[in-house]
Amino acid sequence: MSRPLVAVVGRPNVGKSTLFNRLIGHRVAIVEDTPGITRDRLYHTVEWRGIEFTVIDTGGIVLNASDPLTKQVKSQAEIAMQEADVILFVVDAAEGLTSTDRDIADTLRASTQPLLVVVNKTDNPRLLMDAAEFYALGLGELHTVSAVHGNGVADLLDSVVTLFPPNTDGETIEEDVIRLAIIGRPNVGKSSLLNSILGEERVIVSPLPGTTRDTIDTDFEWEKQKLVLIDTAGIRRSGKIQGTIEYYMVLRAEAALARSNVGMLVIDASTGVMDGDKRVAGMAQDAGRACIVVVNKWDLVDPGVVYQKAKQRRPDRSKIEKFTEAFRKDCPFLEYAPLVFVSALERFGVRYAIETSITAAQNHAFRIPTGELNRLIRDAIERRPYIEHGRQLKVYYATMPRVQPPSILLFVNDENLMHFSYKRYLENQLRLTYPLEGTPIRIEIRKVENKEEKKDRA
Repeated sequence: MSRPLVAVVGRPNVGKSTLFNRLIGHRVAIVEDTPGITRDRLYHTVEWRGIEFTVIDTGGIVLNASDPLTKQVKSQAEIAMQEADVILFVVDAAEGLTSTDRDIADTLRASTQPLLVVVNKTDNPRLLMDAAEFYALGLGELHTVSAVHGNGVADLLDSVVTLFPPNTDGETIEEDVIRLAIIGRPNVGKSSLLNSILGEERVIVSPLPGTTRDTIDTDFEWEKQKLVLIDTAGIRRSGKIQGTIEYYMVLRAEAALARSNVGMLVIDASTGVMDGDKRVAGMAQDAGRACIVVVNKWDLVDPGVVYQKAKQRRPDRSKIEKFTEAFRKDCPFLEYAPLVFVSALERFGVRYAIETSITAAQNHAFRIPTGELNRLIRDAIERRPYIEHGRQLKVYYATMPRVQPPSILLFVNDENLMHFSYKRYLENQLRLTYPLEGTPIRIEIRKVENKEEKKDRA
């Protein structure tokens, strides 16, 4: 990343995510009065005094923990500290100095990055005075804040920007990026796919469903194309959402899809298409995003793909065709979405998944010139006119008012004559002529009165 990085670290439940949300100006990280809510690294851009930088929220550090998932959280925080230009070590004034704080401080002393101790929850004069005990950590000056109320945050930001590398400038970074939202039901391998694309353990991977709770943005570049990968929480059936944590997980997954260019719908090949997959697919369709279907864990269906390069063996086409046919039958509304068969674990097919996503994003923004569009619609109607009860559908004019997704506006003599099957016929003609694979097409109908109709009424 080209922006300076600021890592927010500390033990669980000291208010790291609340501070993160305060720094970026709105609620992104899940905040709940329960330790361990944040598990992965969350990245978000902040601007202060004309300087842009990226803040990283991390899971709470619990040293010497035996739980495998807690160990991964600790590892994620350590990676964030290694990446960062400045580290914010957050402690809790209300709870006071703990042995875990001391242990983390000992770990941080080995870091070469600038470090600020942030004493959070100093919400009254007594707590402000109590904050002085954190000088015992021996990490220099203290910055007292109330992340909930915003007290002291501006002063903290003033100190942060003075610690950035000297080549940091105040220019806003404009990037022509494609945003890819990795979506799907829980435990289909979304985080594994992201890690496989990036070639590092960017997000926590666990066999337990629901490991990812926040949406996580990761900037990277693929053959000179700037991309943002958005890993999302598994989307569950709305009627089964229990408690605020799951509620916000689903909302953020939906919001991530809404701000993306492409939805990468991940399906578990070993289980086939399930009801949860259909629900998520419907969300992508309703959102108007471009979409590709990533059939993950294909090595469990066709083990030979793992040895494809060594044995010059091609994937079993009959299995691919069978799965594709089943998916098209279960999700006919996503007929335009290409299927890509991958194994995130073995890194099989991952390159093709990214290339297909980029193509889908380009098609999502494709604009048809007005003259060409009118000629295509006119020729299609002449080849196959539509007549109902003795009346023929007439299209006077076609235009394309917007893209992402490509949207066609047809001015007709009677919108009631436009049967959905005929609209599908016109859409198919568009797809046969133009590069529109991977993107939905919206066709809107508007009635106009021609001169003859106006004359008859007069």
